[in-house]
Amino acid sequence: MTTAAIGLFGGSFDPVHYGHLRTAWELMQLLQLQELRFLPCGTPPLKVPNCATAEQRLAMLQEATREYPQFSVDARELQRNGPSYTVETLIDLRRELPDTPFCLILGMDAWLSFPQWQRWQDILDLTHIVVAHRPGCELETKGLIAELMQERQTNAAADLHAALAGQIFVHEVTQLEISSSAIRQLYADGLGVDFLLPAGVRELIKESGCYDRFSD
Repeated sequence: MTTAAIGLFGGSFDPVHYGHLRTAWELMQLLQLQELRFLPCGTPPLKVPNCATAEQRLAMLQEATREYPQFSVDARELQRNGPSYTVETLIDLRRELPDTPFCLILGMDAWLSFPQWQRWQDILDLTHIVVAHRPGCELETKGLIAELMQERQTNAAADLHAALAGQIFVHEVTQLEISSSAIRQLYADGLGVDFLLPAGVRELIKESGCYDRFSD
């Protein structure tokens, strides 16, 4: 017998912002997840290197989520040497929680690049995929992604609790046009970032100066 599903939200979070937090909150409520874990990556294999250090990104995430008991931060990828491969994290988690369904939350861009991920076929044996869809991002109608959707898509949130893995669930979330790269650029340009990320996160960035020297 399975237990209620938990959500897994990976990313660089460089820095975490309200776009991340609102997406996590909406999906946690919609899917009735027992918990949602943020998984900051160490070295992203398909993206440019991070600007803030692992310690700084972890501190920002912990500050951003501390008032929400259903949110937690799992730092295992920051403690791993080499690229952060999602499949390795999922294998670890499955050993720890053999009877718990997982819901891996992906943005549309990440989902469309999913076939490029390390051992992506194994990922579907370890977790469900929840695609956070935003207006203006279109799903493919041909190719591998389209085939996966045809084979595995469900519109019933209950299906994500009834099995450990293997389903794909797409849901439109509130559109907040915020990006970590744009926030870093605002800091580099000496401009304000009010209303884009929590005040506590802004204070940590100000104290560390971690984005003062970066521009995109």
